[in-house]
Amino acid sequence: MIGLFARPPRRIAVLGAHCDDIAIGMGATLLALTGADPEVEVRALVLSGAGTAREAEERAALTAFCAGRPPLLEVLDVPDGRAPAHWDRIKNALAEFRRGGEPDVVFAPHRGDAHQDHRLLAELVPTEFRDHLILGYEILKWETDTPTPALYHPLTAELAHRKSRLLHEYYLSQTGRDWFDEQAFLGLARIRGVQCHAPYAEAFVLEKATIRWGE
Repeated sequence: MIGLFARPPRRIAVLGAHCDDIAIGMGATLLALTGADPEVEVRALVLSGAGTAREAEERAALTAFCAGRPPLLEVLDVPDGRAPAHWDRIKNALAEFRRGGEPDVVFAPHRGDAHQDHRLLAELVPTEFRDHLILGYEILKWETDTPTPALYHPLTAELAHRKSRLLHEYYLSQTGRDWFDEQAFLGLARIRGVQCHAPYAEAFVLEKATIRWGE
């Protein structure tokens, strides 16, 4: 399988429109990166859920998904499903978040996501992180917006199942939804695994990157 070899990131920025987006889209990748290096710094920004039970779920969940240092998490109170109406506030929050550190890689929703909150965030992230590697994660849902990813993170069966267990353990408010189940999480991960010759995988949309062949 074709491999892209790079040094593991030490500083990661993760962004989500809603509590649980990050864990669903790239939870296993978070587990792998922080498990390999407990000193990895994870900074996270979530647009909605502040002051609700969902914020408490998110804080507990992301702490569990980060094996080393607790993540630095900020949760805003932008109304769910109304992000486009709060463009200025989200743009300013992203600018402030960007000034808070210099990440090696940025994870966010991808531009082709059909959910208006995800899509707006995906469109704004490159306007602040202009010179950074941005990897767009995917969230399986009702809309038929499953992307054609360009970058795959192979997963062991243990890691894929661990992600699913943590999602069910920490996001209790979502467990009654028809799309929030192990079959859905493992099914998509298995498809991505087939596409990269692995048991399971998480996949990402890559819009732009540079490569240097030596110094």
